[in-house]
Amino acid sequence: MSLDRRKFLGAAALLATLPLSAYALPCCGPVTPSGARLLAFLDASGVDRLWLPGDKVNWETGATISVWEDGKPHTHCSAFVASAAKRLGIYVLRPPEHSAVLLANAQMGWLRSPEAAAAGWRPLGDVVEAQRRANTGELVVAAFENPDPDRPGHIAIIRPSDIDRDALLSAGPFVTQAGGHNSLSEPLAKGFANHRDAWLGNGTGAVRFFVHPIDWSRA
Repeated sequence: MSLDRRKFLGAAALLATLPLSAYALPCCGPVTPSGARLLAFLDASGVDRLWLPGDKVNWETGATISVWEDGKPHTHCSAFVASAAKRLGIYVLRPPEHSAVLLANAQMGWLRSPEAAAAGWRPLGDVVEAQRRANTGELVVAAFENPDPDRPGHIAIIRPSDIDRDALLSAGPFVTQAGGHNSLSEPLAKGFANHRDAWLGNGTGAVRFFVHPIDWSRA
């Protein structure tokens, strides 16, 4: 037997002893050109300086109108998602069909409805599939409906990313969001940290994922 053949068989024997995860392809696929376009769209959204917490804002532009003076938290995660979706030619529940008050909870309920399905939205089974679909340039939202209907939920947009599986399952996908703090990019675990049981790690929690294709020829 030649030396090269012995090396090949030895390498094959070694690979056979390794778990599949040791040599599997990346969990969520590459960021496609459409995914890169979605990433550029999110980075240009201005959410880091618009839809600011504590301000009264124009839901569509995120521009400040005035400042709330009632001492209560006022955040705009759902308005930002509605605005971003509209600019992409996609409908998700928004004013005037629902007021901006507790809109994230209402959006979560709407996303589960036949009306949302008719509008092109589909639920996703897990966070890996959610990241994979975002990487292909589809609009994927992560939504949490507060079990207390009088308290706000939360919603954010998943960013295309080459995040590895361990990081994805530990801290969740990177998201772009408005909220108690606004961010162009941060792990879902941090973005949803104020909502108990929203993200529990290992891909579990009350957060649910929904996807809608983007027609980039019209966006």
